[in-house]
Amino acid sequence: MDNERNTATTRSKWRVERYAPCWKKAWDELVDRSKNGTFLLRRDYMDYHADRFADCSLLLLHGGKLLAALPGNVCEGHFYSHQGLTYGGLLMSPAITYAQVAEALALAFDYLRGECGVARVTYKAIPYIYHRYPAEEDLYVLHRMGARLAERSIASAAPVADLLPLCRLRRRRLKAAAEAGFSIVEDEDFAAFWPVLEANLMERHGARPVHTLDEIARLHRAFPEQIRLFRVCLDGRTEAGCVMYLTDCVAHAQYSSATPFGKEHGAMDLLYRHLSAERYPDKRYFDFGISTEQGGRVLNDGLLAFKEGFGTRAVMYDVYELELPGQPQNH
Repeated sequence: MDNERNTATTRSKWRVERYAPCWKKAWDELVDRSKNGTFLLRRDYMDYHADRFADCSLLLLHGGKLLAALPGNVCEGHFYSHQGLTYGGLLMSPAITYAQVAEALALAFDYLRGECGVARVTYKAIPYIYHRYPAEEDLYVLHRMGARLAERSIASAAPVADLLPLCRLRRRRLKAAAEAGFSIVEDEDFAAFWPVLEANLMERHGARPVHTLDEIARLHRAFPEQIRLFRVCLDGRTEAGCVMYLTDCVAHAQYSSATPFGKEHGAMDLLYRHLSAERYPDKRYFDFGISTEQGGRVLNDGLLAFKEGFGTRAVMYDVYELELPGQPQNH
């Protein structure tokens, strides 16, 4: 009985608020001071595609203080954290403890089940390399709740201050790039790079970039320091390029592509080497991104080997699923 009374007292200190625009300042401040938040979780980034996803983000306050937040959207009784983002797990204040994370997630899931009619949760964990401070309490809580690992994608990253040597093939490609006479330009000419990216994605995967040219330009205007463009040029032509996403700890290659000529003459080798070894000495990691499709079930071996040639090694991008107990109510 005493344990039940203590649990009830602890739970009563928490309050759940569903995100609304009036919470924008508090939300963004939590992202900036959290153990694990990045600019992708700030509202100006999340809300650029608000028309496509029904936002159901939650703020979790303890004793009146905002200790955690859960970005997400709902679709047909399913909560995703977040369908429009690469990752989106629980944002945690540096002050939060494991016990409080357990309480916060339990309360959030109770709210989603009772107030939003949610029966299933898909939880995209934030990879550890993006954490400012250790922040994997949520993974243990999910394990104890019975969540299952639904997707696992292999990404390639390397510590900027301790890069492994290039493999022999990458060194040869760098020599070819030097002989071609490429130059690397950092600017805002996304319009010059986007056709190269679109053509490459369509040819190799029959797909388009997640962001349109207008969307990436708008996001760059909102986050000019975090979203940067680098192009490899020759005689005024864009032969390769990379859009970098910069967080406090990680320089992440979000989009990269080359023309057939650029590929043949090592343009991406030149650019990746410059970015990973020279451009961002203040970052902990350089993240080349994932080399998988279909939730990690399909591995692009050639792409992974290409990235490993720069001295990168594996980091997991994990997604968990959890069935919420009880009968959800529809409000």
